[in-house]
Amino acid sequence: MQKDTEETELTEACLTERIDRLRRAIRAAEPVPDQLYGMECTGRRLRVATPLSTLPYAYVPDTMTADPDYAQARSSGILWERLRCRHDFEYWAARCVRIKDKNSGRDTPLILNAAQRRMLELLERQRLSGQPIRMILLKARQWGGSTLIQMYMAWIQLCHRENWNSVILAHVKDAAANIRGMYTKLLEHYPAEMWDGDTPPRFTPFERTQNIRQITGRNCRVTLGSSESPDSLRSGDYAMAHLSETAFWASSRRRSPGAVIRSICGSVSLLPYSMVVIESTANGTGDYFHSEWLRAKSGESDLQPIFVPWFEIRSLRLETGSPEDVLAGMDAFERNLWRLGCDSGQINWHRQRRRSFSSDDAMNAEFPGDDIMAFASTSTAVFAPENVENLRRDCREPLATGEVDSSGHHFTPDRTGRCRIWEYPARGQRYVVAVDVGGRSARSDWSVISVMVADRSHPRVAAQWRGHIDHDLLAYKSRDMARYYNSALLVIESNTYETGEYGGTADSNLFILNRIAEEYSNMYRRETFDAATGRRSHRYGFHTNRATKALLINGLIESVREGGYTERDHDACNELLTYEAHPNGSFGAQEGRHDDILMTRAIALHVIRSMTAAPAVPDHGFGQPIGEW
Repeated sequence: MQKDTEETELTEACLTERIDRLRRAIRAAEPVPDQLYGMECTGRRLRVATPLSTLPYAYVPDTMTADPDYAQARSSGILWERLRCRHDFEYWAARCVRIKDKNSGRDTPLILNAAQRRMLELLERQRLSGQPIRMILLKARQWGGSTLIQMYMAWIQLCHRENWNSVILAHVKDAAANIRGMYTKLLEHYPAEMWDGDTPPRFTPFERTQNIRQITGRNCRVTLGSSESPDSLRSGDYAMAHLSETAFWASSRRRSPGAVIRSICGSVSLLPYSMVVIESTANGTGDYFHSEWLRAKSGESDLQPIFVPWFEIRSLRLETGSPEDVLAGMDAFERNLWRLGCDSGQINWHRQRRRSFSSDDAMNAEFPGDDIMAFASTSTAVFAPENVENLRRDCREPLATGEVDSSGHHFTPDRTGRCRIWEYPARGQRYVVAVDVGGRSARSDWSVISVMVADRSHPRVAAQWRGHIDHDLLAYKSRDMARYYNSALLVIESNTYETGEYGGTADSNLFILNRIAEEYSNMYRRETFDAATGRRSHRYGFHTNRATKALLINGLIESVREGGYTERDHDACNELLTYEAHPNGSFGAQEGRHDDILMTRAIALHVIRSMTAAPAVPDHGFGQPIGEW
């Protein structure tokens, strides 16, 4: 038996080494595009003779040969080059653009790497189809995503459109200035023979402003700004917007990244060659950038998502004289990289680079292998991101949006309504309605009413209401939704009602619950114990304290890990990703985030799991369902 095992291990090791040699050979044999000749470059191309003595032939985009100016351009080298620059971004980049090389510090032509070329394909696909160009870019380090965005916008302004204004908005003004600095270098080194204007290309101040520059000869303006002071940009006339590092934009009650972006991009018309690109490295989950990425990834927005994993960047590899030693020493994470298609050189680079980071999270934030890894929270996260993303696969747009009427018998569709339905009530189906009580004002926590199918084998979210509302109205709306869902068990989290946290006295608030119970019999209640009198009694509602909250969250952790229920709402998944464990052992949402939806899921799942038993409940505050099941 031992001999058979050794032979199997030897065979697997030999096979791994052979696959590694094949992978490295394929990468070594990958063709290197030539942007001057157009070989292996982006798009459909035709081989043509050129009027240039230094370039007897070239592979040019087929749109160039279909251009009405092509026949005349064939008789003049200058005309031919200018026409090609208009149709061939890669040729224009190699011929006209100079950027600073990070390794040598010298100015060199812009030669696209594989990741930049993949991004260019997406941009060109939208441009050539006549669509407005819309993209969201999740960045890893060291592949030049921001450079390509800015140079593509410059190409449109210099070769395609006059009076075509752009804005660059970054998290801080210095970052925006660095991006515009690439444009300044471009104009300073622009070949004179490639310029079609009467005056040399350069930036000039526009109307004595500090943050706006105009390109001579093109009447195109480039405006600079930061998320810290965006108000001066709101009235601008923009055809293109480059919104950089949006995950790091400051958010406050007065100004949010989403509101700033909507105000800036509101003036960008839905025209061909108009362009909006939102780009950033990840900065945790639940923020505007993360939400927009998820919407784009699911096809719900007009933004084309693009992410480049670190192992697609050819420079990120470190060859070794003994690749077999690298492969033999792979840990679990590296074996996953191997399954993703990495070779020994890439795994060795990752292993050596990892030593300069204090944790795997820090390494994965800078050099992620997928978008889930990029957005993964710190080690204080309660729910594993990969488990949450598995749960997210079932999230979808609701069947209807509207409100349940006060009788609890009818649902009225209304796009402004707060109730979202994924499953209508089914005959004979049992449901649990869980309620988390928030505040009345827009700045308070949300109030959430969740409806869950009470299927013990696999519960699923059926509907949800979320908004700000007076507490008595919230209780009645909860009752109405419970009636609508087959007289569901109604479980109201009672802490707010018992403490008067958002106004009113505890007695007046509890009167609300008791009054609802008089009208609606299937309400959850818990048994309480009065130490002074030695008497036990019942109170309506689920009380959350240190013991019950730990029970709720631990149960939810298990459900999320095991895929123990079906989620429908992306916002619920976002709350799971931003929920963390505090140093004192308690749980809570990250600063500025919410956990209202999350708590309704935890309460509903706890109640559904405990539906089978009805023993007396001990004094620690756990409840039991009262009603017919």
